[in-house]
Amino acid sequence: MNQGGAPQGTLRRIFGGLGLVLGGKAGAGLISLAYLVIATRALGPHDYGVLVLIHGYVTTVCGIVEFPAWQAVVRYGAEARRDEATHRLARLLRFGARVELLGGLAAILTAAICAPLIGPRLGWPETALVLSLPYSLAVLGSVRSTPAGYLQLINRFDLLGLHNLVQPLVRLTGAGLAAFAGWGLTGFLVAWLLAALAEFAVLWALGLWFAHQHLGRDLHHPEPGNAVADNPGIWRFLLASNADVTLSELAGRAAPLIVGWVLGPTAAGLFSVAQRATVLIAQPAQILGNTAYPEMARMVAGGQGGSALRHTVLRVTGIALAASLPIIALVWLFAPQIVRLIAGPEFAGAAGLMVVLVLARALALAGPPATAALTALGRPGWSMSANLTASLLFLPILPLLLKLQGLDGAGLQAIGQAATASLLLLILAWKRSAQA
Repeated sequence: MNQGGAPQGTLRRIFGGLGLVLGGKAGAGLISLAYLVIATRALGPHDYGVLVLIHGYVTTVCGIVEFPAWQAVVRYGAEARRDEATHRLARLLRFGARVELLGGLAAILTAAICAPLIGPRLGWPETALVLSLPYSLAVLGSVRSTPAGYLQLINRFDLLGLHNLVQPLVRLTGAGLAAFAGWGLTGFLVAWLLAALAEFAVLWALGLWFAHQHLGRDLHHPEPGNAVADNPGIWRFLLASNADVTLSELAGRAAPLIVGWVLGPTAAGLFSVAQRATVLIAQPAQILGNTAYPEMARMVAGGQGGSALRHTVLRVTGIALAASLPIIALVWLFAPQIVRLIAGPEFAGAAGLMVVLVLARALALAGPPATAALTALGRPGWSMSANLTASLLFLPILPLLLKLQGLDGAGLQAIGQAATASLLLLILAWKRSAQA
């Protein structure tokens, strides 16, 4: 290990895990481009915008109401594995599953109840309003963090990478059938719903299989005990970490809905196409935070929460920024051609916004590693505060910017929020690690 620096083994494991997951994400990205090409050409800007708004509405409700447990599974599960306490780990997994599934049920009911109230303001046609009720089940596509957390805990990032292919493969198959048969918006909504359900079912099946393999009978019949008593502070940790995740993702999820609310479905369709290029940066960044978190949690548990952790955060962020530069350059130079290639000439108005949104995503690259460090240090609330501050400063002004600048206003808002959140997160991560 470098004196005062990051253990080289830690960096190798972080980026090794990133590479395994990105292998699946790379394949998923190519497949998603294929179904995007089909959907945009089959539906056009307006109906594609409606598809984006319905799915965005469901995922936004899910992000606010659901209660993912993966961070608690990783943090407290690492302690249980260190102590070889299989019964404690089994109780933790069962607790996480109950909490998450109950949160998912609440999210489904909320999405279904509120859809008839929100949909008309977002410009959904009558057919879409009817379909939005069963489409609320698409919430389940995000209710899968407990098995994902367990697979991270046992370093099966290869399986997480393969799982990333499930949703886009189902969407591609469904999009192809819907376009060929001329089923229109209804066909695409059914395809997107089936993809979400498959995403849910496959990851839970993988998590349960490997938990059964490793824990055996203990998983189903652990010794009497209580996960809350086993893991002091778990509820406080869950509340803080979930609030942080909700706030950090709220702007990205809510922005298309605000665009649709102010400018209509066609503008929401253009905004969604402009966002597509940002996936090349955003998904690796989020995965990097997820793969870094277990390693940082182990560093903190091993007494390396000071300069070594700070060095790790800076190295991870610097490497991520360097890797994003070719993507920024490519989008900057060829944005009009990229938009025409993936969506067709009807979406040409998305080109300029695409460049700005990619720059905003690059500015946000410091966020996931800094958040991972703060969470590993037991301070997810600090990360929540940074994301809350950035959201409160910039999300409320998005409608005004849209009215004044049109779609360009969404780019200005994204730049300001990303820069503010990243700066605050880095400052807080540095301050907390200095106290470790």
